[in-house]
Amino acid sequence: QVQLVESGGGLVQAGGSLRLSCAASGRTFSPYAIGWFRQPPGKEREFVAAISWSGGIIYYADSVKGRFTISRDNAKNTAYLQMNSLKPEDTAVYYCAAYGGNMISSDYKSPRIWSYWGQGTQVTVSS
Repeated sequence: QVQLVESGGGLVQAGGSLRLSCAASGRTFSPYAIGWFRQPPGKEREFVAAISWSGGIIYYADSVKGRFTISRDNAKNTAYLQMNSLKPEDTAVYYCAAYGGNMISSDYKSPRIWSYWGQGTQVTVSS
């Protein structure tokens, strides 16, 4: 079992930045991939970014590519999502997720393959 806790959300003006953190606890000695998803109001949960255990494999949704950066510090059992040039359409509840393994599944965009989820943190971008 891996427990995940997100932090760092808040209210920011368009063009601003936020950094989300995802702290993992529990079975963190085993390799696990980390993903970030978001759920805008009234919409389905969508993929944002994913990073492998080593950090050598990273994926981004097209909508955030060039603006968001995913990273992780395994010594601290923490992953990050640096969000720059935020837009009102980035407003959502952001979730981090994890599943065990060294690699990232080819189905990484699907929420159903991710085993563990945090409680989410709200990000609101005002225009």
